[in-house]
Amino acid sequence: MTGLVTGSPDDTALERSAMRRIGWRLVPFLILAYFVSFLDRVNVGFAAIQMNHDVGLSATVFGWGAGIFFLGYFLMEIPSNLMLERFGARLWIARIMATWGLISAAMALVQGPWSFIGLRFLLGLAEAGFFPGVILYLTYWFPSAYRARIIGVFMISIPISSFLGSPISGALLNVTGLGLAGWQWLFILEGLPAVLLAVAVLWLLPDGPRDAAWLPADERDWLQRQLQAEAARNTRRGQSAKPPLREILSDRRLLLFAAIYFGSTASSYGLSFWTPQIVKSFGLGNFETGLLNSIPYGFASVAMILWGRHSDRTAERRWHLALSFLVLALGLAGGTVLTGLGPVVAALTVAAVGVYMLKGPFWALATEQMPPATAAASIAAINAVGNLGGFLGPYLIGAIKDGTGSFTLSLIPLVVFALLSAALSLVPGRAPQADPNARRPSTA
Repeated sequence: MTGLVTGSPDDTALERSAMRRIGWRLVPFLILAYFVSFLDRVNVGFAAIQMNHDVGLSATVFGWGAGIFFLGYFLMEIPSNLMLERFGARLWIARIMATWGLISAAMALVQGPWSFIGLRFLLGLAEAGFFPGVILYLTYWFPSAYRARIIGVFMISIPISSFLGSPISGALLNVTGLGLAGWQWLFILEGLPAVLLAVAVLWLLPDGPRDAAWLPADERDWLQRQLQAEAARNTRRGQSAKPPLREILSDRRLLLFAAIYFGSTASSYGLSFWTPQIVKSFGLGNFETGLLNSIPYGFASVAMILWGRHSDRTAERRWHLALSFLVLALGLAGGTVLTGLGPVVAALTVAAVGVYMLKGPFWALATEQMPPATAAASIAAINAVGNLGGFLGPYLIGAIKDGTGSFTLSLIPLVVFALLSAALSLVPGRAPQADPNARRPSTA
């Protein structure tokens, strides 16, 4: 791992030891938790292969129901992150996971359009706060120079959930028994693990470094010095006071980041919810559809980590972000003009690589630019507003598909969103000030 090197050899050794210990202790479990979270969020794309016919959902209704998750998510995002600050990460993350797991499993009870839409809305309410809560939680443990790569490693659970979850979900569609269809078993068997993990959270996640009995005192002291130094630099920029929520939400930087992220989520969830049906439309079986759907996310997993590391190593965020959106736009544009299974899967692979390359640089830039005093509300607001793209993107794909009969034409709005976000990524903003006493990360 690479990191801040802060002067003395002793500090360097402490840094490497602390970051390695914290990384291995926390990040794998958080990856697993977010893997289950994202799988429960997007498995509806596979369920739709059977469910839409069984309960009578049109493409437009499916797009609306898949996307309404994000309206519930939007409403609860900021309150949930503020509650995390109040009750502590351990208790609140466990609550989030237990409720979303139960509601995800309850999707097996869908009987028609209204029950589908209602349960998806409730799932959004339940899951709200998990992702921004974890992003906030990581700022308690990792100095800013580590965040792009750590966030990139954490968020690898997103493409991995599709890479591993796609063939699993495809196979579960073939499961029958107890009077339940395959899509019902899919929701039940992929929803209940979240409930089990909620119990594990109570045992495995400390609220912060002070509560980590497994972290040696000297490493804890080193980490606190680093985080306090970063907070002090922000204080010198006049960022120490915690402003009212209204002022936080009107911050130009927050609105800019939310607009950028909107383009990301519109494309990300548009692809996640609809790619299984696009691939299935070539006449493949359920399991074969799952295998092919996993290909884009295998490449995206590798690209996400490598691009996040490169962003940290070069200490550059904006161009890394803009170039990622351009790769995304290129892949989506290819999907609108190419025909045949192979070329379409190749185009969707390029799009997936782009949409996941941007995750690490985006959240590293956002957490660097938003004041620590407003971090909880700011991160939640960016994620909440940005995730409204997760409503609009899938809905537009469904509506255009019903109106034109074409999946390819339905990708055009996503191309536009990606290009706009690329342009917005280069809007000038305050650059994070480097610590004059620290040198840039080096490979360790």
